[in-house]
Amino acid sequence: MIEVIQADITKLSVDAIVNAANERMLGGGGVDGAIHRAAGPALLQACTQIPQVRPSVRCPAGEARLTPGFNLPAKYVIHTVGPVWYGGNQNEPALLASCYRRSLQLAADNNLTSIAFPAISTGVFGYPPDLAAKTAVATVREFFATPSSIDRVSLVCFETEVFEAFESALGGRLTPPRSCASPRYT
Repeated sequence: MIEVIQADITKLSVDAIVNAANERMLGGGGVDGAIHRAAGPALLQACTQIPQVRPSVRCPAGEARLTPGFNLPAKYVIHTVGPVWYGGNQNEPALLASCYRRSLQLAADNNLTSIAFPAISTGVFGYPPDLAAKTAVATVREFFATPSSIDRVSLVCFETEVFEAFESALGGRLTPPRSCASPRYT
């Protein structure tokens, strides 16, 4: 199932929430700061244990890393770094799709069943919400075309404008995955 909800992602009881992180993975503003505050200082400590792939970069744009959720209701935090919007000519759509794809794959590799995404890159990174929503929904639907442990993806929006863009891209608030035959999704 794919759903779009307007909520505070730090309060969701899912296997993993996705953090729209920065490459350093040391906290920041927006959803990144909110997740770090809600998870507590152990999250920052766990992030510092992730090896740098180059100076000051633990997670390059389009990639994903996993840590425990600590004080969050979610068991895990999947950190991903979305692209900064430069008008769409700097590989932004492919990088954004990679954020969703790699986060979903990391969740499936760890046998997780539920994951919640924020609207990656739509905040200070300036990605237009309608374009981000189309990429997010298309990538999640593509992922559901093959079997995995994941049976619920929540696309979580904090602001009404972003929620409406994601709801429009999904074609409503809820859609079942194509690969799921369970009656609870009908």
